[in-house]
Amino acid sequence: MAKKNPGIISVVHERGDVPFPSKTDWARVHAITDAEIRAAALDDPDTIPAPVFAQSGLHRIVNTKKLRDRLGLTQEAFAAMYRIPVGTLRDWEQGRKRPDAPARAYLLVIEKNPQVVAEMLGPAA
Repeated sequence: MAKKNPGIISVVHERGDVPFPSKTDWARVHAITDAEIRAAALDDPDTIPAPVFAQSGLHRIVNTKKLRDRLGLTQEAFAAMYRIPVGTLRDWEQGRKRPDAPARAYLLVIEKNPQVVAEMLGPAA
């Protein structure tokens, strides 16, 4: 049995718990625009905006949940239509796994023209 470290406090929050008191003006945080965020980042000498996809090792990954929602499909229907195992799709959507290079390319093609891909594959099995 592991001994608990008396210097560490563990806090578990449950849905509906009262948030900790804060001096943060959340109305202002929610009201800030993207332009204001960008201007503040550019004014801060400690932040250097970097083009994300210009860096090696970073790859764009299609958000399969948003794509599926945009197409109005259930996980099962999307998986069947595009011949992706439903378990794999669930893993991608829930962040348990990331698509490998061929899957990323396939998802980009689906994102660009979902109807053509569906027509090319024919009716779902």
